[in-house]
Amino acid sequence: MKKIVLTLLLVLGSMTIEAQELTWHTDVNKASELAIKNKKPLMLFFTGSDWCGWCIRLQTEVFKTPAFVKWASENVTLVELDFPRRKQLAPELAQQNRNLEQMFAIRGYPTVWFVTPALVDGKISFNRLGSTGYVAGGPDSWLPGANQILSNK
Repeated sequence: MKKIVLTLLLVLGSMTIEAQELTWHTDVNKASELAIKNKKPLMLFFTGSDWCGWCIRLQTEVFKTPAFVKWASENVTLVELDFPRRKQLAPELAQQNRNLEQMFAIRGYPTVWFVTPALVDGKISFNRLGSTGYVAGGPDSWLPGANQILSNK
């Protein structure tokens, strides 16, 4: 019995470590440069991290799973665009997020946009591939939709 418990703890421990290896960028310009360099689209996650229940569910059920960690590291550059109510963002970060919220006409949270960034005349522009939000069923339900959107690139 001890051997089984130790094995389960080891597996759970590796899942936690693996989930922590994801990097969520907050500076869209730096993330865009990285995405262009690595030839990966951006995944823009519009969230209300400290008040939006569906955002928290999407993170817990999908984004913090080993399946998503593996998929994201292979397919996208992650960007979190947060609109918290209880914590204060740096003014330039809050302004960047509001500008992108307007640019993508965000009407609710969570919203996830997949875009391909490009440098045009020294400025970053975005080719919109598609968007999604919360999908019930964890990564087995969410990832096929994301893959369908990414097939538009």
